[in-house]
Amino acid sequence: MSSAAVSGMLPAWAREVTDLYESGASAQFILHGNVGDSVLIPGAENSLRIGSLDAYIREVLLARFDVVLSYDLGNGIRVERGGDRFAEWPAGKDRTLPSAPREAIHLLTHYLRFCANVARLHPERLTRVAVIVRNAGLIAPPSPGGADYELNAMASQLRDWASDPMISEQHCATFLLAENLNDLHPLVSQNPHTSRILVPLPDTDTLQRVLSHLSGLYPKPLSAFAGQLAIPAAALTGATLHSIETLLQRRQHHGQEMALSDLVVLKKELVEKDAQGLIEFIKPDRTLDDLYGQDAIKAWLRQDIELWRQGDLAALPMGYLFCGPVGTGKTFMVECLAGEADVPVVKMKNFRDKWVGSTESNLEKIFRLLDALGRCIVFVDEADQSLGRRSGDSGDSGVSGRVYGMVAERMSDSRKRGRILWALATSRPDLVEVDLKRPGRVDVKIPIFPTATLEEGYALIRALCKRRGLALDPVMPESMRERIPDLLTPGAAEALSVKAYRLHRTRSLDAQAAVEAALADYQPPVSMDVIQNQIELAVAEATDLSFVPDRFR
Repeated sequence: MSSAAVSGMLPAWAREVTDLYESGASAQFILHGNVGDSVLIPGAENSLRIGSLDAYIREVLLARFDVVLSYDLGNGIRVERGGDRFAEWPAGKDRTLPSAPREAIHLLTHYLRFCANVARLHPERLTRVAVIVRNAGLIAPPSPGGADYELNAMASQLRDWASDPMISEQHCATFLLAENLNDLHPLVSQNPHTSRILVPLPDTDTLQRVLSHLSGLYPKPLSAFAGQLAIPAAALTGATLHSIETLLQRRQHHGQEMALSDLVVLKKELVEKDAQGLIEFIKPDRTLDDLYGQDAIKAWLRQDIELWRQGDLAALPMGYLFCGPVGTGKTFMVECLAGEADVPVVKMKNFRDKWVGSTESNLEKIFRLLDALGRCIVFVDEADQSLGRRSGDSGDSGVSGRVYGMVAERMSDSRKRGRILWALATSRPDLVEVDLKRPGRVDVKIPIFPTATLEEGYALIRALCKRRGLALDPVMPESMRERIPDLLTPGAAEALSVKAYRLHRTRSLDAQAAVEAALADYQPPVSMDVIQNQIELAVAEATDLSFVPDRFR
C-alpha cells in the first residue's frame, strides 16, 4: 500500500494491514480499538503532524490509490481523492450522493463492482479504489432479534465487499472503523474474509516520540523534562494522544510546568476520562503494615510481591480470590496489597448496559485500557454478581454468558502473567463460577475472617480507636470482657470506634468509658447466622489451611 512500510516507519497495526493487502490475503479491514484517537502522521522531509486515524489511512496507507471514498452518517459519501475518476462512472455523474445508510452502502457497492468490471474487461483502465466507513457500528450494529431486514441487508452488502471475489480481487480496499468489535453486526465482524486489526493505545515509545514533537509546540509544560521525555512518557502510558495534547495545550495556555509529582494524578484523571466511567483508579496509599492481624496472609502476599519485583513469574499467581463475611475488609486488603506492590489498582465499575451489544463493547474497551496500562491490579468487587454465568438461562438474552466467556478468556491469558493481577472479592464465593476460580485464573483463594477471640476483638477496637485519638489500655479490662462482640468484623469495629469518638466528644467521656458506652447497646450489622454461613464458605474455598484460624478449621 505504502512505501513507508519498506522503511519501517509504520506502526505494527499498519504494517499488518499492508502485509495482508499486498500479499492478497485480505482486502477488507475492521480497525477497532483506539480508532477515535489522534495519530502521528509523517510528511515530507521527515516532518510530523498530529491528525485523525482516517487521515493517516488516506495519506499514508492509501497514498497510491486513485480514488478514495469515505462515508459516515453525518457527512454521507465524500470523495476524498480522485473526483475526476469517480465522475467517469455513468451512474455517479451529476448525481447527489446519498447520506442515508441503505442508499449510500448500495451506491458504494455498485461503484466497487463497476470498477471491478472495468478492470477485468480493460486492464489498462484499472482504478485502485478504497472506501473508509467511519463509525461503522452506527451503520451496521448488532440486529436485535435478527429480524431487522434493512439492517441485515446493509450488513450483507458490507460483507460482500470482502467476500465477493469480483470486488476483493480487483485492487479494492475497504476499511470499517469501529471502537469495539461488539458494536458491529455479526455478519460483518465474524466474516472470515475480513481482517480484524486492533489499533492499540499508544505505548511508551510512541508517547516519547509524540512528546518530542509536542515539546516544540507546547514547551512550557514539558520544560522540567528536557532531554528526559521517557519519564513522562512512561508515567502517562494508558492515556490517549488526544487527552495528552489537550492537557499540554491547557498547561501552555496557563504557563504551568508539569512536575514529576503531578504525573500520577494526571494519568489517573486522563485515563478515567478516556474510559468514560467504566473504570476507576484506587489510590494505593496503604501497605500491608496498615492491615491489622492476618499475619499468615500478609506473609504469603509479601512473598508474591517480592517475586513480582524480581520478575520471577513462574510462581506468581494470575489472580486472587478474597472471600469472607461482609465487612471483613476485602477491599481494604486489596488496597494494602497494591500499595505494598506500588502498582495502580483499577476497579471495574458497572459495565453492564441495557442496549444490545453495549455490555460486551464496554468490557472490550476495559480490556483494551488494561493492556495499555502496564503492571496493575484489576479489582472486581462483588465478583459473584459482576462476572456473569456460564449457563445461558439467566434471562438476559445471553449477555451474562458472553460476559463470562470474555472474562474467563482474559483471566487465563498466560501472556498477561506479571502484567495484570486479578483480585476478586466476594462474600459468596460459592456463586462464582467454578471455572473462574480454577488455577490458571485464580491461583490463590484467601479467606478473611472476623475476630476469633475476645482478645482479638478488643485489639481491633483498640487499634481503630487509636486512629481517632482514643487511647485504650493494651490489656483488655475485665469490665469490658463480657461486652466485646464475638465474630467482630473490621467494618463493625469501625462503626463502634466512630460511635465511641462521638460519645467522647459529646459527653466528655474518657476513652474506656466511651467505648463501654458504645458497646452497651451494640447490635451486629449482619445476623450471626449469615456470618456463620459465610465463614463456612470462606473456609471451604481456602487455598491453604494456614490462612484459617484454629477456631474455624
